[in-house]
Amino acid sequence: MKKLLLVLLITGSLFAQKEDKNYTKADYLRGSITPEREWWDLNYYHLDIEVEPDKKYISGKNTIRYKVLESKQIMQIDLQPPLKIEKVVTEGEELAFKRSGNVYLVLLDKKQKKGDFNEIQVYYSGYPKEAVRAPWDGGFSWKKDSNGNDFVATSCQGLGASVWWPNKDHMYDEVDSMAISVTAPKNLMDVSNGRLRSVEDNGDTKTYHWFVNNPINNYGVNVNLGDYVHFGEKYEGEKGELDLDYYVLRDNLEKAKKQFKQTAMMMEAFEHWFGPYPFYEDGFKLVEVPYLGMEHQSSVTYGNKYLNGYLGSDLSRTGWGLKFDFIIIHEAGHEWFANNITYKDIADMWVHEGFTAYSENLYLDYHFGKEAAADYVIGTRANIQNDKPIIGRYNLNKRGSGDMYYKGANILHTLRQLIEEDEKWRQILRGLNEEFYHQTVTTAQIENYISKKSGIDLTEFFEQYLRTTKIPTLEYKVTDNTITYRYTTIIDGFDMPVRAVIANKEKWLFPTSKWKTETITGSEVVIDRNFYIETKLSE
Repeated sequence: MKKLLLVLLITGSLFAQKEDKNYTKADYLRGSITPEREWWDLNYYHLDIEVEPDKKYISGKNTIRYKVLESKQIMQIDLQPPLKIEKVVTEGEELAFKRSGNVYLVLLDKKQKKGDFNEIQVYYSGYPKEAVRAPWDGGFSWKKDSNGNDFVATSCQGLGASVWWPNKDHMYDEVDSMAISVTAPKNLMDVSNGRLRSVEDNGDTKTYHWFVNNPINNYGVNVNLGDYVHFGEKYEGEKGELDLDYYVLRDNLEKAKKQFKQTAMMMEAFEHWFGPYPFYEDGFKLVEVPYLGMEHQSSVTYGNKYLNGYLGSDLSRTGWGLKFDFIIIHEAGHEWFANNITYKDIADMWVHEGFTAYSENLYLDYHFGKEAAADYVIGTRANIQNDKPIIGRYNLNKRGSGDMYYKGANILHTLRQLIEEDEKWRQILRGLNEEFYHQTVTTAQIENYISKKSGIDLTEFFEQYLRTTKIPTLEYKVTDNTITYRYTTIIDGFDMPVRAVIANKEKWLFPTSKWKTETITGSEVVIDRNFYIETKLSE
């Protein structure tokens, strides 16, 4: 009877959703807050697994503690093939479950009373998906270091944390705290998120016990195994002493000691612009991995080959991109925008990537000056494709255009010009990290906050830049001490002012879709390059 009820529920309420010819049932189940997700709130995970590199095999369990928000009995747990859930246990009793693709529906026997805290243990095992091109096509990276030692790491943004461990695989609900226990061959060290509490010697293996004191998003959780050596330093930050810890392959220790000096420089710049590092309780780590890198919370992974730039190249083509190690600066910037402020839906991924791409510019601003920063961010415009809008499709686990990086950074750089006062802009950035501290957000919340604090109605601004591929074009002509101008390629109501220099004097223009004519002194007009617009000199 129990299994029959479960089948009926699966074929009924869960899958009775509107289909879209471009998307699958799995997209809806992964990307939406289903009835089987919304009734319970994550409180605590304990992920306890063994990793066997020689077999490329993992096994273990995840203890899931949750608060009951509504009295329901069906719980959705996500785990992607070829991994399999073996059993689900609560209070010593096994529970019935049914699988459909990446989703497991668990039927809870115990009455779920609103306000109660309950827990289940999900046992699983298998050969997890091997990363093809980490971190973009993630999973487990099974590699060897130059000495033949296993060098193993996880990465899973977009693909989903359920590619390697069972969890509530939707970004809207972050767990409040988390324990991570990883058993590995005794010659390897595991480095995961948070702080190391203890190490168990099991003979042929060792178990590393880590604990995360703060809320953490599921893709931010990671396992890293290697022949690591450790060094570190203390940073005197806005909230006191912060531990900066570094785990690198043995042969790279000296290179790391030199390159990682940029970490304290990063922390100084970002605490200035964004406010205190959001995870003092868990410390900050850089961990070497066999792929480029990723923003895993308090366990930022690094694989930029100890080079400045992006693997030694300058994304801006200005020279300024070679003044810093891209992975140290960019991935650490995500501690504020991705790990502190986290999108509810991946459609709003620009909140992570736009602000963090912009953080590269602010790092340069802090250490090398405002013009250097402007050169850099404007230089990255050459990478913008304008292929599709930055905002993706909601409730389908579908991100928007990759322009969320460089276009996102230039949108924010343009906003800084509109606000004019640098200190006001800095307080807005810091205020975002205070207002939405350890929260999941929508882009609407971010837009509304910036509009409110800036005192500017930015509705059409965000609509134009985030939800269309149109770049405003300022068309103008200068004749006999007059300038005539207007905007083209804009949405209705777009009227962003723009700064110009006319006869060596700064002047604000207020274009709309209608032609305007103003008297000026002189005929030389230079439109400020800091505004992300196109210009066209009209005949």
